[in-house]
Amino acid sequence: MTMRTGSQADVEQLLDVFKALANPVRLQVLQWLREPERHFSNRQSPVERAIADPVEVGVCVSHIQEKLGLAQSTVSAYMAVLQRAGLVQATRVGKWTHYKRDEARIAEFVAALGHSL
Repeated sequence: MTMRTGSQADVEQLLDVFKALANPVRLQVLQWLREPERHFSNRQSPVERAIADPVEVGVCVSHIQEKLGLAQSTVSAYMAVLQRAGLVQATRVGKWTHYKRDEARIAEFVAALGHSL
């Protein structure tokens, strides 16, 4: 997702990010993933139950689903949109998918936005 701004492909990438962020639930999840230890360490979804480090590998989709209180299929669809937009990375650990923010790509988006507006 190296955005140079100006080409049609670059504009489409920016639009994909805007579309992903336009949904308040996806935006909330992205904000939570900024500080996974803070947002996923309560009784409903303890990080202690995690099978992988939430900072290094990401937060298990089941913990995100528990915190949101939505159906697993809905949460998976939301996370797929964020992943396609380049805002999160997915890693499989056993049968579980873990998500973490892609900080480098988010920084590219912010820079591209600054250049295009």
